[in-house]
Amino acid sequence: KYSGTDAEPLLRWFVEMDAAIWGRDLADEELRVTFAMSCLAGRAKTWAFGKRMADPSCFPKYEAFKHELQLAFEPPKSEFRSRSEFLELRQGSLDLHAYVQKCRYLVSSIVMEPVDMATQVTTFMKGLKDGPGKTYLFRLYPETLEQAISFAMQEDFSARQARAHSGRTHRATPMDAGSGEGPTPM
Repeated sequence: KYSGTDAEPLLRWFVEMDAAIWGRDLADEELRVTFAMSCLAGRAKTWAFGKRMADPSCFPKYEAFKHELQLAFEPPKSEFRSRSEFLELRQGSLDLHAYVQKCRYLVSSIVMEPVDMATQVTTFMKGLKDGPGKTYLFRLYPETLEQAISFAMQEDFSARQARAHSGRTHRATPMDAGSGEGPTPM
């Protein structure tokens, strides 16, 4: 559902809607528009159905519907803002999973002129906290963002496992000296 708030990237919703229309094999323009309108909520739904009530032929084609919706709800330069936020993205106090999700979200919000893969990988790696995981990634030089994410997650998991096990010490239990089994205490 797209409700028309500033926090929702409309262009990303268009990509999702195009995929849903293709998956449902909706060839008829009127069906496409009707389906897309059924996926609206809040002020976007109020806007679209208000326009349709005033003029039933206001959206003759799906592309016209998308264009009108974009004029009404897409904040100016929204893709520029997403690109800028992505290029300045840093892990900071976020855990790795939250950083990965934010990175993926921002990349998916840039659809008109997508960020090239090398820049995606470099930005992701540069934004990681300094440590063994970041060093490990810079030794590997992953080719895709998903590859870099996978390597970072594996390294993070390994580091957490190592920390969890380093706090545990193995202590031998004293054996009964009179039993004759095993070593005897000194």
